[in-house]
Amino acid sequence: MLDRSSLKNKASTILNATFVRPASFYLSGFSNIPHEKYYYVFLCFIYIMTVLGNSFLMSVIYLVKSLHTPKYMIVFNLALTDLCGSTALIPKVLDTFLFDRRYIVYEACLSYMFFVWIFAFVQSWTLVTMAYDRFIAICFPLRYHNIITKSAVASILLVVWVFSLSLLAAAAGLLDRLSFCGSLVIQSFFCDHGPLYRLACNDTSINYIIANLVLTVIMIIPLVVIALTYVCIAIALSRIASGVERLKALKTCTSHLILVALFFLPLVGTNLAVIISYIHPNARIFNSTLTHTIPALLNPIIYSLKTEEVLNSIRKLNKNNRKPLRTI
Repeated sequence: MLDRSSLKNKASTILNATFVRPASFYLSGFSNIPHEKYYYVFLCFIYIMTVLGNSFLMSVIYLVKSLHTPKYMIVFNLALTDLCGSTALIPKVLDTFLFDRRYIVYEACLSYMFFVWIFAFVQSWTLVTMAYDRFIAICFPLRYHNIITKSAVASILLVVWVFSLSLLAAAAGLLDRLSFCGSLVIQSFFCDHGPLYRLACNDTSINYIIANLVLTVIMIIPLVVIALTYVCIAIALSRIASGVERLKALKTCTSHLILVALFFLPLVGTNLAVIISYIHPNARIFNSTLTHTIPALLNPIIYSLKTEEVLNSIRKLNKNNRKPLRTI
């Protein structure tokens, strides 16, 4: 009979004859790519700029009272999710591959997956909330301030966060019921849900269903909702007689459309390639890293440089900081 100390030193915990919980997983990352460390250095640069850009945008929104509006509550939430999402992913990726610490403890792996996808989920539905804001502003301009209130936006964002937490907690919880008796090598750069549950030895049908549900709720439904809102916006703009007014209204949507394209196009492209044909693991990892990092980097730049309200607020803060102190 084995004593307690020998049981603790086992590589994995075997709960019964058919259930094996590993002590750790191995993250494969890229395979057979020369000088791959330069790519991770590039990700490090992206992370630094993402933290600076999103922190700056959040600070401007917080400090300038004229930006304390429902619209910029949504922008603040997007910047927060960008910052948190990048922080959940990139530092661990750098630690894993730059310092060759590819083994990750079982519990840490599930937490890693949960936090990376929770912020991607919230980011997706924050873009939907932005589309709803633009839809009301253009299609119902006279009722905008009655519909898009701070309490209404706060309620929408709260529902997004609660639903995201619930769905991703369910996905992580269902992974915990799986038995991993074969390969422990995750063919990804982080503990991604799909590559992780496919390693299991027992029935993964529920995990397959939850994976499709998460994909539908993160990618398909938001894209359909955003597309429908812009169809309504296009119809509303076609009824505006003045071309100048039409162009002015359209300009208020450009920043949002750029954000939508940056977030969804790589995500849709990668998943379509997986479903329709074969995609090389290296290509999948490359696309996935850019999907999780580039939008978070560019979102604050787009909203700082494309939005006149934010530019004016930055100028106002700059002028206030340059004012000389009065002497008594």
